[in-house]
Amino acid sequence: MLANTQTETLSGAKILIKTLKQLDVDTIFGYPGGIVLSIYDELFKQNDIKHILVRHEQAAVHAADGYARVSGKCGVVLVTSGPGATNTVTGIANAYLDGFPLVVLTGQVQASLIGKDAFQEVNIIDITKSCTKANYQVTDVKDLQQVLEKAFNTAISGKKGPVVIDLAKNIFSETVEFRPQTIVQTPQKEYSPDLIKNILNEICNAKRPVIVAGGGVIHSDASEELLSLTKILNIPVINSMMSLGCYPQEKENYLGMYGIFGSFSANQALRESDLILSLGARFNDRITCCFKDGKLNGKFIQVDINKDEISRNLKADISVNADIKNVLSDLICELKTNSYLQNSEQRLWLQRTAGFKEKIKKNHKISEKLHSFEVIEAISDFTKDMEPIVCTEVGQHQLWTAQNFKFTKNTNFLTSGGLGTMGFGLPAAIGACIADSGRPVICISGDGSLQMNISELETCRDYNLPVKLFVLNNGYLGMVRQLQEQFFGSRFSETKISNPDFVKMSEAYGIKGFSVQTKEELLSSIKKAFEIDGPVLVDIKTEAIEVV
Repeated sequence: MLANTQTETLSGAKILIKTLKQLDVDTIFGYPGGIVLSIYDELFKQNDIKHILVRHEQAAVHAADGYARVSGKCGVVLVTSGPGATNTVTGIANAYLDGFPLVVLTGQVQASLIGKDAFQEVNIIDITKSCTKANYQVTDVKDLQQVLEKAFNTAISGKKGPVVIDLAKNIFSETVEFRPQTIVQTPQKEYSPDLIKNILNEICNAKRPVIVAGGGVIHSDASEELLSLTKILNIPVINSMMSLGCYPQEKENYLGMYGIFGSFSANQALRESDLILSLGARFNDRITCCFKDGKLNGKFIQVDINKDEISRNLKADISVNADIKNVLSDLICELKTNSYLQNSEQRLWLQRTAGFKEKIKKNHKISEKLHSFEVIEAISDFTKDMEPIVCTEVGQHQLWTAQNFKFTKNTNFLTSGGLGTMGFGLPAAIGACIADSGRPVICISGDGSLQMNISELETCRDYNLPVKLFVLNNGYLGMVRQLQEQFFGSRFSETKISNPDFVKMSEAYGIKGFSVQTKEELLSSIKKAFEIDGPVLVDIKTEAIEVV
């Protein structure tokens, strides 16, 4: 609805800030540079939008990504031209593959200089075409407001993702009329009620059905609907790594996480099932490799808001291109309205899959040193009643966290799934703190990953963000070392790394640090970390050659 029909003539810099306010933006993550100083000047003059100054543009995008994952809103990034823009690409690709909404504002040289190799000019539009939902270049101030609104609608509609807007310097000083606009959301594709009935008939006639909950369940905020559906159907449920926490792990019909580093119970259920109901799961190569010849034994029903995912990796027998929350609600309504008789063999199937859980390999120690799985278990046990936000970097520690942290429906799990980006976790934790200051934020990192964006400790200190950073320090690039052990005859080429004294480094940044080598020190340091109001780093020396 239009709040005001009176027009104003404003500069492009003012229009940008006013439009962002109108789009309900309250936070920008960024790093200033010469091209975008007019925007930073407008930010200085107003106090409605908070700016978080990071130490690297990649971290700005990861922080905005973490903010988007926790807040449910669109994350916003502001950087300058040239290297400022190119430094965002890894973060943009990360958000694109995991499906989180961002609008990345990049500065650009004057319109008259574009294409002439001006100082700090780069063609960020072509560079980001393959890892954005859309990108735009604005060279005329008349287009600015409309492009901003279109970009936000694109980022948050359908399968969410990043959008880049490249802003020529001249538009910031040019003037044009500004008028409040109505934001029009893109309607979701409709589907037939008969399709819902068809899905339920297939599920009820199947002998060995399984529900696969992917990251789309989290995106759609459909955890309650998933729980309601499974209460009625009482069939096994498994998670992807990106959906951990969306289904209660203590339920008898929960079988764990599937995939190359998933549980035996989840993977075996997939192999033996005669019907899979996939809810927003991508079934990429790290999943299909768990099947014999990469093929399923039965029918595949796929629900996904992204039409490009339908039958992309596995051929769908039935597909629904729609929001998962809506589809689950309609399935529940149909089950409550009409009678569906389930196959009598499904109870035996549920009993069989429960037996799979008994065959899960238990974690075991190979030395007297602290092992990463027991560190994760200790952190999980201590925070079980806190409803924490759990962030990870990428590597062995990420998988140990996915396997051993006890996630609940109120636990946000922030990790880089599709791109596997080292350096994601700490800035994502910063974004999470900004999005929800009332909940504990944990970042679990490896010693290798932490050094990718370790300078963001200063951002934590500047804003006194209560990130509790636990570093699993084994002196190796652990995941790569593990692969070298398994496939390259234990020839550890360039995977043993040297580290700074992380405690001294954290103290240099003005952050309290603890060093841990024993179980007693670990439990004491976890307790102290959460008693301190502000960021804390805990450096935990762990067994070097344990494997996931």
